[in-house]
Amino acid sequence: MTAQPRLSIGLPVYNGEEYLAESLDALLGQTYEDFELVISDNASTDGTQDICRRYAAKDPRIRYLRLSRNVGATPNHNRVFAECRGELFKWASHDDLYGRDLLRLCVQALDERPEMILAHTGQAVIDGDGKVKVPYTYGLATDSPLPPVRFRSMLFEPGGDDFYGVIRADVLRRVRPMDSYHHADRTFVAELGLYGPFHQVPELLYFRRDHPTRAERANPSKRARCVNLDPRRAGPLHPTPRLLAEYVWGFVSAIRRAPLSPADRRACYRHLAAWLASRSRPGSGERVEDRAPVEPGGLTVSVDDLVAGREGRRA
Repeated sequence: MTAQPRLSIGLPVYNGEEYLAESLDALLGQTYEDFELVISDNASTDGTQDICRRYAAKDPRIRYLRLSRNVGATPNHNRVFAECRGELFKWASHDDLYGRDLLRLCVQALDERPEMILAHTGQAVIDGDGKVKVPYTYGLATDSPLPPVRFRSMLFEPGGDDFYGVIRADVLRRVRPMDSYHHADRTFVAELGLYGPFHQVPELLYFRRDHPTRAERANPSKRARCVNLDPRRAGPLHPTPRLLAEYVWGFVSAIRRAPLSPADRRACYRHLAAWLASRSRPGSGERVEDRAPVEPGGLTVSVDDLVAGREGRRA
């Protein structure tokens, strides 16, 4: 690894002992090796600290940081980006899994396509044991050269975990840091999409784990999820209507800030108005993880074959 790595990976974590070691094995076993892994432990109270220190002692690419108090998921996500040094950046989750070639193919895609600002791979939802539940086809038009087309697609189409793609760090510094209102990650990625197109590597290499203790499952209400993102959201000053209003305003302000032509800006506002009108229709809130699980006999991919650290599990 060079003194200043090409790629930085930021991994924010809080009480992640159940799956953290698996995710670290998957990241450290990547075929692309020129990266640093910055872990920010949000004052975990379980075995997370011991796991992180054990891995950091074995691999010099890891930089382990520990907060003295829980500042919330959003400030911790923003912190790991602020701590990273690479020209490329990727957020990683402590409970997801990554095929060995994910980083190599994403970096290669960005090198070959300078107009692209983000690269990610094919994706699937896995369960707590790492078995595929819902493989899904990426249907978003984020590779379009037209910002309004990309924006409309991200408003209306379900699926896509582009937040966890490999991103050009200079573009990330131009957008507003992620906030903590309802679905703030969606407005964040939508704003990124106004700065340039995304590339989807077709190989299935990213596996998002859906389990009962995942933040979205453990915090079923909008307010609870936002308080998990930032404890300052607790209390009467942040009722649900405000959190929803900030969500909508996040799209508006993203359009206002982005380097768009007047015609593109108007088109984005029209798409946003149409999306708002559509939210009252039944089924408008479809989530990929709520789709019917795939039949095991219909699977053509094995997570154990693709992810480092899981060799021999099928035996």
